[in-house]
This record gives sequence, structure tokens and C-alpha cells, in this order.
Amino acid sequence: MLNVAVVAGGDSGEFPISVKSGKQVELHIDKDLFSPYLIIVKGVKWGYRIGRKFFPIDKNDFSLTIGRRKVRFDIVFNAIHGTPGENGRLQGYLDMVGIPYTSSGVATSSLAMNKNFCKKVVASHGIGVARSVHVFKTDTDPVTDIGNELAFPVFVKPNSGGSSVGMSKVSHKEGLKSALELAFREDDEILVEESILGRELTCGVMKSGGRIIAFPVTEIISKKEYFDYEAKYRKNMSEEITPARVPDAVSKQCQEISGSLYEKLNCKGIVRFDYIYDGTRFFFLEVNTVPGMTAASIVPKMARAYGWSFTELITKIIEEELKNK
Repeated sequence: MLNVAVVAGGDSGEFPISVKSGKQVELHIDKDLFSPYLIIVKGVKWGYRIGRKFFPIDKNDFSLTIGRRKVRFDIVFNAIHGTPGENGRLQGYLDMVGIPYTSSGVATSSLAMNKNFCKKVVASHGIGVARSVHVFKTDTDPVTDIGNELAFPVFVKPNSGGSSVGMSKVSHKEGLKSALELAFREDDEILVEESILGRELTCGVMKSGGRIIAFPVTEIISKKEYFDYEAKYRKNMSEEITPARVPDAVSKQCQEISGSLYEKLNCKGIVRFDYIYDGTRFFFLEVNTVPGMTAASIVPKMARAYGWSFTELITKIIEEELKNK
């Protein structure tokens, strides 16, 4: 039986969501095939709990000692949203100690986490992106720069954040200062984007059996003004329709774009691409290289619509990575 470290937590505002994702993976993983260990990462404290007892990870080789038993891991199932699991830092460490993992590698993870740089790469492949301004904490007058460059309303978001933590929609220039302050609590860089009217569509993509699989497209309809943290994680605050009620041609185009970007960005494991569709064209929002795996998350729902249980999804993600080793 293979030992699987399900790594969750991290050092961003997404910590609680990541822990929920990790617990769901631990719960649903096929226990006939894998022996899971939920490893919680927080700062320099990495470890496994049995009741009140805490067993630290030996970072020299990413192993675990429980009593007299040394546990070595065959693979890491990465469920960390944000740093260090989604920006390439954990991946670089695991590459050095020689342990395979279920998410994209260092370069892809780092690129995808930086919304500004990722948008530029995606745009170079002919995919639409919203007009935006990249703002740094050291900038002297970002409010004026944004007001001169973009049309309102705009979205203000941490450049390397996720789960809409620190994100705001701003309808007038007067609201920029407080929105920037909120976003700067999460990151030293901010991305400000023009709002695009349209339908929010998202598509999960992974490889299985060596071929790319694009899951049924989901449409997200928020009961708030936009799909913020509360709409994502509070019950009954959004409607997620899978498969999306869009024409087959639109759904197919979304899947084709997502599958193409999966290859062009050199993604691994399961990822989720988010878009606004304005009725004519797709506008890329972001790619989530470690998408949520909670009971409320979109990717497990997509997998079910495709015909896979949560357990099958986890198994296929792990097996695809191990077959390449």
C-alpha cells in the first residue's frame, strides 16, 4: 500500500479552506490502495496529529516518525491553496528531496500564482484578457494611475491571492483607496482589472491515462454582486450549474481553450480555468493549479457530472503522477 501525504494548510488567508480540502481528500481516498496522512503546514511547523499528539515532519527527507515507525511517502497530494503549495515553493522542496506530487511544477505554479504575468502569457496565445493595471505597495499615486488607465467598475485583487480573499469591486474612483488597503493586507502587489459583463464559466482539466480530459463546464451565478469569498464558501450564496446551461458550441469552445492552455502552461494534476464569456468571446480570469477539494468545491462536482466519484477522481490524479515516475 502506498503512503500518501495529503498536505494542507499553508501561510495565506486560504488556510481554513485548504484544511477542509485536505480533510475531504483524506476522507474519500481509496483506503484499499493508499494509506493517507494529513500533514498540516503552517510556517515552519509541518506535522501530523493523532489526537493531541503532534508528530513533526523531518524536512531533511520529508518523512514522519511515529513511535519507532518511520513513515516514508510515495507521493504528496498537494491541497495547499496559496503559499507555499500553489506558488511553487513546496514543489521546489519536494523536487529536491525526490518525492513526486500531484500538482503543477515550480515554473507553472509560480507563473499561475502571479495573475499579472499569467495573463500576459495567456494573452500571447490569443485568449482575451481584461485591461488591467499592476500596482505595487511602493507606488506613489496608484489611485491616479488606475483612474487614468481603466474604466470603472474595476476589480481590485491581490496579485498572488486566491479564494477572492482581499478582493473588492469598485464602481468609482473614490472607493479605490480602501480597496487597495484591503488587498495590500494580503499581498505587496495588486492587480486592478476592468469589469467585463458576461457569464462566469469555469472548466476543470487534468490528464488521465496520458490524455487530457476537460470536465463539463460549470456556470457560476453569485447571489452577491460578484463571486467573492462569502459567495464561494457560504451556503446558498451562489448557484453552480454543472453542466452549464449554455449552447453546446460554447461549452465545447471553453473545454478546447482550457485543454489547450493546460498544455501550453505545462500544467499537471487537476487545474481549473476561470473565464467571463461576453456572448462572443472568452476572457481569461485565472487558472487555479490547486483548486478546492472541499465538499462545496466545484471540481468534485464537475468530476461527478463526468461520471467519476470523488474517490475515483483522487485515485486517477495520483495514478497519473505515479505512472510518470
